[in-house]
Amino acid sequence: MTTELGPIAQIHLSVTDIARALTFYRDVLRLPLLLKVEAQKMASFDCAGIRLDVGEAEPGADVSHPLLHFRVADIDEAYAHLQARGAVFEGPPHLVREDDATQLWRAFFRDPDGTRLAVMEERAFLAAET
Repeated sequence: MTTELGPIAQIHLSVTDIARALTFYRDVLRLPLLLKVEAQKMASFDCAGIRLDVGEAEPGADVSHPLLHFRVADIDEAYAHLQARGAVFEGPPHLVREDDATQLWRAFFRDPDGTRLAVMEERAFLAAET
């Protein structure tokens, strides 16, 4: 019997200060808070059906620093709104790649612990006829 993996259900990020992380992910990114566990210094957010857990790392434990990309419908609008709420971007949205059907646009920013995050938009694209 072969077991196939399903879609990612949950991602965990290690943070140094749960209160600061809670404020950032809830108030700046506006991810819905699912639960907060004071005793474990962790919180869970809903990220379009994927559970994003943030929790303080135990002393001496490895700290995770994955690169998360959040899909948005309009990258320019998301960039402006996130900046207005306090996100500091490395630069404006930029074209990463294009093919005959789509363009991929991204803009990078960091959470309070330095975890690199991005917003991304895949735009339908019709290449100019030559």
